Amino acid sequence: MQPPRSVIRAPELAPGEWLNTPRPLTLAEQRGRAVLAHIWDYTCINCVRTLPYVTAWQRAYGQGPVTFIGIHTPEFEFARERRKVAAALAQYGVTYPVLLDNDLRNWEAFANRYWPTTYLIDAAGYIRYQHAGEGQYAETEAALTALMAEAGDKPEAAPVGVLREEDRPGAVCFRVTPELQAGFARGVLGNREGYAPRQLPVIYRLPAAAEQQDGYFYVEGTWQAGREYLALAGEQGVIELPYHAAGANAVLAPSGDPVELRLDLKAPVSLDVYQDGAPLDGLHAGADIGWNADGQSVLVVDQPRMYALTRNPDARPHRLRLEAAGRGLALFSFSFSTCVKA
Repeated sequence: MQPPRSVIRAPELAPGEWLNTPRPLTLAEQRGRAVLAHIWDYTCINCVRTLPYVTAWQRAYGQGPVTFIGIHTPEFEFARERRKVAAALAQYGVTYPVLLDNDLRNWEAFANRYWPTTYLIDAAGYIRYQHAGEGQYAETEAALTALMAEAGDKPEAAPVGVLREEDRPGAVCFRVTPELQAGFARGVLGNREGYAPRQLPVIYRLPAAAEQQDGYFYVEGTWQAGREYLALAGEQGVIELPYHAAGANAVLAPSGDPVELRLDLKAPVSLDVYQDGAPLDGLHAGADIGWNADGQSVLVVDQPRMYALTRNPDARPHRLRLEAAGRGLALFSFSFSTCVKA
């Protein structure tokens, strides 16, 4: 795949902190080399699912005339912290340089709109290809190797190809519940009580299942809203989520307080997890679910990050229930998986 010629020059990278490199990089010093720039966030399900491809391409082609650069633009305030981003890089095996775009200057310079977006920049500094979201991995890899060939080195390595079964041709992809935010700025809390003025604690009563709608989440207990999150202000709380998707994920933290999160002052919070009125079994449990001695499916929230809750064979409607024991638990968002293998 030969990417079309472009008249759009890539913007120079704005200053910021870097990880995985002893000194800041500039695009100007990459002239003569192709560049893959990947804008992402470690709390984003679509971003996390693209990382295995970017890291595999870096391993396959990184010795050639190409530079891999991650641009980490945080969606939530806690994701601005260098230490937590560094932990995510270690977790996902990211070894190429990553720029912390905490003030969104690079996001804006690229006129970016989506997490993640991959940009391929040629040896002359022009954007020749971009793709937002998951998918098109073969096309992106082909465009990358074509730009490397233009830079003077046609890769000899075999294509990385498809890494997951649900990314292969023939995989079944569904329309699913859209991403749901929890804080008062953009939240879709479905309880009649709504968000309180001045973000005071509110005692919520859970509506009957027949009154709950897909596209909203519902809570019970005493909760307090922040701009980005809804936090449990009592000792016991419930979250219910009607949804349809191949899997459900949640961005959760043991606290919504930025000082407690920065200093790791809050103890982990344990949640009992149910789907359709029953504990999750091994076929339907997400990667972050465990089980106690009684066979109850459990989620332990110890860090602010995205947690994989469920996986389903299709996108039929389900009802997720999280029962929390521990003041402070903060819900930031729910996101959903769309595809299953053929």
